Amino acid sequence: MCQLLGMNCSLPADVTFSFSGFSQRAGHTGDHTDGWGIAFFEGNGLRRFVDHQPALQSPVAQLIRSYPIKSRDVIAHIRKATQGGIKLENCHPFVRELWGRYWVFAHNGNLKDFHPHLHAAFRPVGETDSERAFCWIMQELAKSHAGVPSVAELTLTLQELASQISPHGTFNFLLSNGEALWAHATTNLYYIERRHPFNQARLADEDVRIDFAQTNSPDDRIAVVVTAPLTSDETWTPFEPGKVKVFVDGALQNDGAPSCLIKTRRVTDSSH
Repeated sequence: MCQLLGMNCSLPADVTFSFSGFSQRAGHTGDHTDGWGIAFFEGNGLRRFVDHQPALQSPVAQLIRSYPIKSRDVIAHIRKATQGGIKLENCHPFVRELWGRYWVFAHNGNLKDFHPHLHAAFRPVGETDSERAFCWIMQELAKSHAGVPSVAELTLTLQELASQISPHGTFNFLLSNGEALWAHATTNLYYIERRHPFNQARLADEDVRIDFAQTNSPDDRIAVVVTAPLTSDETWTPFEPGKVKVFVDGALQNDGAPSCLIKTRRVTDSSH
């Protein structure tokens, strides 16, 4: 199956270190070679890069590994196809618009016999179960809320929707609208929160080390979510199966608590 990588930050940061190790799993330390993609939120805008070539061979992926695009919310995906051919339209992450905002979704797993009724507003372009699930989630969110709800309300709704999809198979996913990062696991998903005082870390998939104290300020908080831990010398926390978690400003929020409400975000750049 595929692998997921997500990042949520208090200040704009780059994902080059994490993506460098993550992309090694697309042919070097893993066999996820059926395409890849990454999306970066920038204010109300979005940069999205996808390619049906393996991430280790793709010139576009090399750009991402070497060019520090800074963002508060990032979702990346490397694909090992289970449903749908090796085509550009089947590459994650997928993007849709709802309530005047972009929404980005990536999925790891295989959903069997999942063919929900979809309205005209949200239809898949490709052939994957993942895009069908995303379209159904967007459809049901639009039906459940008249306008943009709070992060806490969205988390509760996503928990209900995820519980309806999960019986069809493995449903690990990442979802973001540029204000928060939601994550759900039925099998493997891990997260880490990096904050002051920052330490050094070494990638698990290639011999690269970074000193986060040299690239981050005391105000930076960075949450990283991934299918399997990216570093060999940090403590990664496994997700509880069946639970939707939400990260805001680089920190895990209490499920349904008032702290899930979106805070006013600063626009000062930082690096990661």
